[in-house]
Amino acid sequence: MKVFVLGGTGFVGIHLARFFIRHGHAVTCLVRSQSKAEDLPPGARHVTGDPLRSGPWQEEAAKADLIVNLVGRSIMTRWTDEAKEAILKSRVMSTRMAVEAISRERASETVLVNANAVGYYEGAGDRDVTEESPAGKGFLAEVTQAWQEEAERARKKGARVVIARFGAVLGRDGGLLAQMLPVFQLGVGGRLGSGRQWFSWIHIHDLCRAVLFVAERRDVSGPVNFCSPHPVTNRELTRTLARLLGRPAILPVPGFALRLAIGDAAKIALRGERVVPRVLERAGFAFEFPTIEDALKDLVLRP
Repeated sequence: MKVFVLGGTGFVGIHLARFFIRHGHAVTCLVRSQSKAEDLPPGARHVTGDPLRSGPWQEEAAKADLIVNLVGRSIMTRWTDEAKEAILKSRVMSTRMAVEAISRERASETVLVNANAVGYYEGAGDRDVTEESPAGKGFLAEVTQAWQEEAERARKKGARVVIARFGAVLGRDGGLLAQMLPVFQLGVGGRLGSGRQWFSWIHIHDLCRAVLFVAERRDVSGPVNFCSPHPVTNRELTRTLARLLGRPAILPVPGFALRLAIGDAAKIALRGERVVPRVLERAGFAFEFPTIEDALKDLVLRP
């Protein structure tokens, strides 16, 4: 299978490229500059270009059987008007360019797996939410809906589209866990706010496996929740991590302190969603790391 990845030099992109190469697939990544290509895993080809603009790179993308778009400005920042615009634009424009790259002649043979987020269900609270649950209300819900609408334009060309609603991706070398580990290893970690908020997550290896799974399953399309079947509360996450590291977790971060630090973005950490992967489970996908204990043992204790 020929795979083209937008956002291939990010945390998820590098893992995904390495995974597909290891499984015998040809991977090409879009990079903004030649120097960024040095971050790619051995075996990955690359083309240079701007994922937010049309360019010659789209000719290479058009040859792919699978296009994976992972581009998106980080949401973990203070949400100024300028930051909000950049967050939305990076997602919508990169998706627009990915859809534009799909050749109508080959569209029926093309799969677009477009990243999205469980923030689609913003404000769902304690109830289980599945792919059939309605969109929430708030900035993240608005962004993910616009993001999804842009990706679904590829259906009109005849391509199969998977809207990959990612939970928090756990890995040792990036994402939330990489930020938490140094703090908890020093014994100064703790819950965020009350700790009762839900945390929907997925091990990076299961995410890569799930992308390959949906790419090969022609009966899977539309929104797919990429998260473990066992979401946990923030309190359970911090307690499990501290126990495995043999460190205390007694220094909670008050909600007001988090809001002072990053403003409205604190809502992500203080108001989670309880998301379950109904589509993946019904399609027969088996998680290798279904529980937070399984995932953290692998990521924290494995040499």
